[in-house]
Amino acid sequence: MRPLKQVNVIAIHLLLTTPCYGEQPTESITHDEQHLLSTLEAAKGESFQLLLDLGFDSKYISEGRNNLEDGAIIWTTAALQKDALTLYATMGRGTQAHYIEWNLGLEYTAQLNDQLQASLGYQRLEFYGEERSHDNELFSTLAYTGLTWLTPSINYTYATQAKGYFIELNLHSHWNVTDKLTLSPYITQSLDYQYATEQHNGKNHLQLGVEVEYPITEFMLISAHLSHSFAQQDIKQESPNTSGLNKTFFGGHLTWIF
Repeated sequence: MRPLKQVNVIAIHLLLTTPCYGEQPTESITHDEQHLLSTLEAAKGESFQLLLDLGFDSKYISEGRNNLEDGAIIWTTAALQKDALTLYATMGRGTQAHYIEWNLGLEYTAQLNDQLQASLGYQRLEFYGEERSHDNELFSTLAYTGLTWLTPSINYTYATQAKGYFIELNLHSHWNVTDKLTLSPYITQSLDYQYATEQHNGKNHLQLGVEVEYPITEFMLISAHLSHSFAQQDIKQESPNTSGLNKTFFGGHLTWIF
């Protein structure tokens, strides 16, 4: 069975392009894919940039649901960027459950003006577990970067298998605790339209969290997050027992950029 999954790879592009060391990030990072949480200065002026990332999440949470019955999930990502184009491959593997996932995608990012940034992308998803499945997703993001302390953004994903779409309304706030340490609380309201379930259209879940990032070297970054998801109508209507539907999870990443 295909797990519920919504991915926004603008975080990959952000890691490859946005400076840190005291500067505020200019894009919002979402947590449905729960990976690649922060920024790092790397190889300015180079035609190509390569990102390698190793990540861990205590639970595989997406669309406010836990996709694995037992254990955590480990992520490995490789991304290659040239100008506005980013090509990436991500593999997830369950620590206890028999589960492997591949995401292969391409994203194009454009600066519409001084305050608006947009991205468009496609990704192929392959799932290996108790059942073998796959999907195709088209996604887009629009972020307002006119404020130094707050970044609103909207994420949209359409899945060809479900023939439905998923929307996220995000607010990210970025604070420099020290010259290198950045703290970023966030809130996300998600809406489901036949993406995760067919029986209900509307509110899916509300998620709150905080992200922290610290550059170890010029080309290496460590980051972590703590998140809590509150189930809403789309999740609650799936189960007669509404207890235990809210989820708390955490994770961390080690990222290299060349």
